[in-house]
Amino acid sequence: MNLKGETAMLTNINSAYKELLSKTKDTIVLSTTQGIMHWDMETMMPPKAVQQRSEQLALLSRIHHKLGTAPEIGKLLNNIQNNKHYQSLSQVKKRNIYLISKNYHEQKALPEKLVGDLALQAAITVNAWKKAKTKKNFSIYKADLQKLFELSKQTADILMKVKETKTPYDALIDNYEPNMASDTITAIFNDLLYGLKPLIAKIENSQKPALIKISVPVEEQRKSAQLITEILGYDTTSSNAGGRVDETEHPFTSGYYDDVRITTHYYPDNFLRSIFSILHESGHAIYEQNLNHEWQYQPVGSPCSYGIHESQSRFYENIIGRSSEFWNYFLFRIKKVAPSLSKLELPTIVKAINKVERSKIRIDADEVTYNIHIIIRFELEKDLFAGKIKIDELPAVWNQKYKEYLDIEIQNDSEGIMQDTHWASGLFGYFPSYALGNIYDGQILAAMSEDLPTWSFEVSDGRLESINRWLTKNIHNRGNLYDPEELIKVATRGDLDSMPFITYLNKKYSRLYGL
Repeated sequence: MNLKGETAMLTNINSAYKELLSKTKDTIVLSTTQGIMHWDMETMMPPKAVQQRSEQLALLSRIHHKLGTAPEIGKLLNNIQNNKHYQSLSQVKKRNIYLISKNYHEQKALPEKLVGDLALQAAITVNAWKKAKTKKNFSIYKADLQKLFELSKQTADILMKVKETKTPYDALIDNYEPNMASDTITAIFNDLLYGLKPLIAKIENSQKPALIKISVPVEEQRKSAQLITEILGYDTTSSNAGGRVDETEHPFTSGYYDDVRITTHYYPDNFLRSIFSILHESGHAIYEQNLNHEWQYQPVGSPCSYGIHESQSRFYENIIGRSSEFWNYFLFRIKKVAPSLSKLELPTIVKAINKVERSKIRIDADEVTYNIHIIIRFELEKDLFAGKIKIDELPAVWNQKYKEYLDIEIQNDSEGIMQDTHWASGLFGYFPSYALGNIYDGQILAAMSEDLPTWSFEVSDGRLESINRWLTKNIHNRGNLYDPEELIKVATRGDLDSMPFITYLNKKYSRLYGL
């Protein structure tokens, strides 16, 4: 081919790529709009508006589906991928094209009606879940959950063929943890259980945890929440703030780059619950705010996976927030905004927040037993989509597994099968990401400790700048440039492995309780 022809092909591929990104930006902007509507639904929306909001979300989902599967996108992808200069494109451009192509072919396979029906039913089911949870009655919400599961199963069956996964459930896991199969998760969760069981037994035989029974007014808790966000670096108050803290039944984070919002729930007789909720959700928010701004509105500029997202939230919640170093700095300052805590002493709070106890509620679980809550949910989801159990059997099987794994008796469905909103929202396949986030954290901490050996001393002084910079450089700024297993390998110099997390727990609790 002559020089003129080569130049034309280069111009063509660059032009097609630019147009492809422009169309992708539209879908991302629409997606962030849907996110704000979900946030409003959980925080500000009047109860009567549920049906109307469900219709709005269903319509937006159908529009999003149309934009993402427009024939022009297929043509642009074909032009780019068949251009002889495709292989010479940069890593970032190739990754963008891969992610757009993956999403295009997956969404193309899903009927528009199914996408809309799924969004509509999810909004309805969440509302049914709220009512059922309040009344501690699973039957109120069972029929809507059944409808949502059937729609999710249809989706999984379709995506299994497109993604070429081993099972329908694997296709759903891929939505949250790309290229992570349930067999891989099962193996690493088995390793995790093998390491956790003897540790839990040793801690239970040795610990003498302190008990804290202090009633803290909600207004003092709001001020404490504000203090935490300031220390961590999640800006909610300046004239250039990109965040805010609101209140809802179930804490969550929503947003993108310059508009990232977190929520919490305040309990007057359990102030620690809201503190660790704020720590957790702030970790999510900091990740979103520290994504590479040069990649905004590009697929590569999105978070890597939900497991990586959870690694960041739980890093701030547990590795920092439950450390004696953090409370050495934080306790004096929280007493100023929460006088109710004036008599609280450092040894008491450190042992109280690191108490290991077999419990019913996932979001209240300590960092050792928490993973077992996730393993139970993972096994239930896997069996549900394999047809081994049915929706109406979930409460009984849930209760049985809690007895088997944690020796816990579940008294009612609100503290059992209905404690989480994930299934009511149609987020099947999400739960494994929580425990994977802990496993990633073990590896991240080991690598960070090599690079920043004084990090814990800095936390004791209230200085998190070095930690934030390390996480931003190695995790946040890399966005979606890699799949999660590959990102962990690049960031921590090791393959996926639960042992660093087990080592971290053993070291920490041996120091606390002299194991």
